[in-house]
Amino acid sequence: MILRSWDQIPEALKNERTKYYYEILKKKKVDLLLKRFFDFILAGFLLIFLFPIIFLVSVVVRATSKGPILYKQERVTTYGKTFKILKFRTMIENADKLGSLVTLDNDKRITKVGNFLRRFRLDELPQLFNVLMGQMSFVGTRPEVQKYVNAYSDEMFATLFMPAGITSLASISFKDENKYLETNETVEEKYINKILPDKMKYNLEYIEKFNIFYDIKLMLKTILAVLN
Repeated sequence: MILRSWDQIPEALKNERTKYYYEILKKKKVDLLLKRFFDFILAGFLLIFLFPIIFLVSVVVRATSKGPILYKQERVTTYGKTFKILKFRTMIENADKLGSLVTLDNDKRITKVGNFLRRFRLDELPQLFNVLMGQMSFVGTRPEVQKYVNAYSDEMFATLFMPAGITSLASISFKDENKYLETNETVEEKYINKILPDKMKYNLEYIEKFNIFYDIKLMLKTILAVLN
């Protein structure tokens, strides 16, 4: 990843709060280049190594419920660009039209196979293609839909200086996110007003601590969190 000059940053992302984080990243240009190199090599290797599992999951998803094998949704990544995030479909067909954009525990839209895939994060394997294409990184802020990006505070926009990630410090800390959503507020109100700001504290902390070795550390922590 090549960090743009400040003049080339979209105006919507430029403010005094984000300038602080931009100046931090300016000092880490080598790590940003290593991050992209590492992502490309590892994603390519894992796609080859995990091909049998990816193929098997594809067959099972197709055979056990009606609908496409992959779930695609438009998300926001570096500098506010949008892309289609790829996941194995874990919910019934057209689930987005039957409920909120946030999924709760025991959501009736989730299929039986989908529950298993979500438990072991197998639904996210297709995101290796997103990483290979440079739309995502292994580590970085989880990409949000535009609706939630519109709710960002000035400071939160700094997370868009880096590519969205499959995992993050926030993902590890909020791996049981659904439990935090069980309140009297609507799911989306709770997410925007409480969960999103709390997650962003971790995401902004990640920018301050970022280097290639810290990325590797977070990837290992993610594996341990899933196994536990």
